[in-house]
Amino acid sequence: MRHPDLDIAPEIAEALAQGGAVVALESTIIAHGMPYPGNLVTARALERMIRTEGAVPATIAVLGGRLKVGLDDAALEQLAQSPDMAKASVRDLPVLIAQRRDGATTVAATMRIAAMAGIRVFATGGIGGVHRGAELSGDVSADLTELAQSPVAVISAGAKAILDLPRTLEMLETLSVPVIGYRCDEFPAFYSRTSGLCIPVRADSPEDIAVILAAHWRLSNEGGALIANPIPSAEEIPAGKIEGHIATALREARARGIAGKDVTPFLLAHIRDLTEGESQRANVALALNNAQLGAKIACALSTSIKRSM
Repeated sequence: MRHPDLDIAPEIAEALAQGGAVVALESTIIAHGMPYPGNLVTARALERMIRTEGAVPATIAVLGGRLKVGLDDAALEQLAQSPDMAKASVRDLPVLIAQRRDGATTVAATMRIAAMAGIRVFATGGIGGVHRGAELSGDVSADLTELAQSPVAVISAGAKAILDLPRTLEMLETLSVPVIGYRCDEFPAFYSRTSGLCIPVRADSPEDIAVILAAHWRLSNEGGALIANPIPSAEEIPAGKIEGHIATALREARARGIAGKDVTPFLLAHIRDLTEGESQRANVALALNNAQLGAKIACALSTSIKRSM
């Protein structure tokens, strides 16, 4: 039975019923990731990219207290322009439902809702993780624990470069989350293709990834996997160049006393200003690249499922 708080768009429900390829998309990137109207242009482009590759996009959000899987253009416009759209992680969902409020879903919340709907593939920009200075602040993203719980494959350009990447990878290992490098042997660092950190598993085709995912879920229907997909070379910002801007943004965040869920949006916006928009262009490019790969993986999974029926 469908969950009573869940609304699945008819096109998506039909695709899922037929074992078709569906790719989830988050809504925080629309509401909190970049300014209007670029955020709306990006949201539409992500959905278009997924359709071009033969899959169905499922942008996820909370609207009027309902968990929405699949949004029409009016809802995308609402997310892009609303000045008070809540940033919704998993712990926020019960409050938004009870109070019939709106919220843009983070990676963790999108994973949870996608799993409830039966969607196995989710394309995003970069996951959250262990923040720099977490040994003092304790700031670790719920994205990591959700990856250990929800059976959803997340395609991302690694973890956001503002994080402590070595500790993030260690936490993923502790949580038994498979990390698969798509045509790469190093963990990508969001804006940059490499981080100097090795990935234990490499796969060179969407079909190879689909086989690994199928085996993962045969062993247990709990927990997802992280597919690390480096930003395209033409849009990469070298680590040496972006790191100085990250350090400046982190100092500014500390000086202003910014903490918790407000940290990441502040840092991304500050870095965008420091790079005169270069980081935002990179963010869009990597998100589109992940949507494209996500659709290919979803199609490969769909084909595999239909052959086994």
